[in-house]
Amino acid sequence: RWTVSPWGAVTAWGQEAPEPLDWYVAADDRWHVPAQEPTVRQTRIEGAPVIETRIRVPDGDAVQRIWAVPDGDGNVIIEFENESPMPFAIALTGPQPVTDRPPADVPIQGIELPDGATVLPVGHRAIVRVALPFPGGAGPSALANVPPALAVVRGWTRVVEQASRLVLPDERLVEALVAARCDLLLEGPVAPADDPVGFLLDVAELVRCGDSAQAWLLDVVEPAERAAKHAGRRGASDDDIADALAALGACRIVAIRAGDERAASDIDRTASRLAAKHGPVDSSAGSAGAITSFADVRRGSSVGRFVRSIERRVADGGRLLPGGMPTSWLGSNFEIHGVPTSPVTTVSFAVRWHGERPAVLWEQHVTGDAPTVELSAPDIDPEWQTSDPAGETLWPAHERERARPSLSITADRDTERVVGTIVEPDADGGSFS
Repeated sequence: RWTVSPWGAVTAWGQEAPEPLDWYVAADDRWHVPAQEPTVRQTRIEGAPVIETRIRVPDGDAVQRIWAVPDGDGNVIIEFENESPMPFAIALTGPQPVTDRPPADVPIQGIELPDGATVLPVGHRAIVRVALPFPGGAGPSALANVPPALAVVRGWTRVVEQASRLVLPDERLVEALVAARCDLLLEGPVAPADDPVGFLLDVAELVRCGDSAQAWLLDVVEPAERAAKHAGRRGASDDDIADALAALGACRIVAIRAGDERAASDIDRTASRLAAKHGPVDSSAGSAGAITSFADVRRGSSVGRFVRSIERRVADGGRLLPGGMPTSWLGSNFEIHGVPTSPVTTVSFAVRWHGERPAVLWEQHVTGDAPTVELSAPDIDPEWQTSDPAGETLWPAHERERARPSLSITADRDTERVVGTIVEPDADGGSFS
């Protein structure tokens, strides 16, 4: 386990006085110190725990990528790529890394570095890798044989997409969903004593991503009882009840995947008594369904809550796209795969555009002999309903967007002018600018 700083320094966990591995770039113009550079940019590649950090050098970027592999008892791989037309050198300070080539034996000028700093030349468009073994572990047998960064990204996404897969016009949202699930797999669920509902949603998410349901079954019993008792007390709010029902639904997913029919039946009876006691509950109620930012998730709140809020935006039970089609998705094809519609059913659907009209293709998946759910999209096509396991239909055009003015903006680079054109429909169906 390691921490990566916002500029790409790597620090091991579990040591009393850990020394970070830091990096510096000797480019054609000067030494660049990432910790102090205003051009530093850092991202997670496609949301996976593969960290890419970039800094500007003359005519390009110096790129650092960091990921972990299990080779040799576990290693962190640090890769440097020269995306510029001129060669540069990388200097590394801190723990001694494993390299696949001899470091440069040249005096370091223009910057004060500790004794023993490792200097690696990186040619034009070249890539250099080093490894940091986990404390007490051996280094990799050969750096050339470790999985590359994109292969590690593919491995992580294959794992988290066992739960559900979203292919949306909003790529940042998709990456946030992948990142949240990856963090959950790395860090585990929130503490059940602090947030029993969040813990249960987290566990269900882990099980959906491939964790053993049987291993978690005993752990969900006490938090489920707490959530149900809290919602069953006198004066419980709709939010409390909605949270408890979401938590019980999560428990049922765990019980079903563990093959424990008795536990699943007990959960069903508890949920039915709770719903009967309090009457209908607004499905949008409850903090378990509230949209939270990914920044909140990374501060330690429940990943399961975050994932559930995103999935309910595309399918809330059998209701597809509740709230209607997002404006930014209009005209863009997208796909939803394996989003739960109940503890034993999921739906996958894709939207393709025929002019202004969205064509939807759907398929339902059920566990065992469970019936399919009734699908609908009242915010898009109030007349469409179906329980068919698969099919396709054409939804009506988005009327409000068709009547809304559109703004086209172009920039004239020569004169630094920005030109805007507003195109509005007139009464005869034409337009004017």
